[in-house]
Amino acid sequence: MHLSRDVLITLIKVLSVIVLAMVLFFIGLMIGYGVIGDGAPTQVFSRALWQHIFEFIQI
Repeated sequence: MHLSRDVLITLIKVLSVIVLAMVLFFIGLMIGYGVIGDGAPTQVFSRALWQHIFEFIQI
């Protein structure tokens, strides 16, 4: 029983680090696009924007 508790605590720590990294990544996207790029911060989640970026990279 003690081993499964340690595994659970470790799993929670790893998942919390992954979630925190994702949140910080999205905050960074919003700051980069909204403040540095002079766009609306929420527009970074637009599907059309990402399609344009991927089309630009592929060409």
